[in-house]
Amino acid sequence: MSRIGKQPVPIPQGVSVSVKDRTVTVKGPKGELSLELAGRIAVAVEEDPARVAVRRESDERPDRAKHGLYRALIANMVEGVTKGYERALELQGVGYRAAVQGDVLSLQVGYNAPKELKIPAGVEVQCPAPTAIVVRGLDKQKVGAFAARVRAVRKPEPYKGKGIRYKDENVRRLAGKTFGAVK
Repeated sequence: MSRIGKQPVPIPQGVSVSVKDRTVTVKGPKGELSLELAGRIAVAVEEDPARVAVRRESDERPDRAKHGLYRALIANMVEGVTKGYERALELQGVGYRAAVQGDVLSLQVGYNAPKELKIPAGVEVQCPAPTAIVVRGLDKQKVGAFAARVRAVRKPEPYKGKGIRYKDENVRRLAGKTFGAVK
């Protein structure tokens, strides 16, 4: 049995979880998320103590593979509606800056025209400083995917370190070419 899948997901105070027609819905103080179940996975909400149990109905390989996945997805949903998720990025480079204009993130990162990314629904983007971007939302997957899309516009290069990086990301720096090598 899956070590992750067999652990129940605790439901904190103020969060409600309901299962209806293979759809798990989690409501909390920050909002609501839902998930469609695939395969032969069963989800049961237990009352005392308040927790969600994920079980698989068969021992076939695809169902074993999904057991821990769905438990982790439900745990992420519970955390998302209580605390939310946040991913911070920073821009490094001369003249690099970001700005939010309506539902578009505009990035000036060394190209001849600014790169504009449409902000998806369910994701909030703020620029507290011209070289800082904060991506927030309830859905961990949406927050991470949009932050990765922003970073992919100009990945940090290894020689000068210019580009868009996650906050506190360690970029391995390479030494440049040496001139006049000693024989």
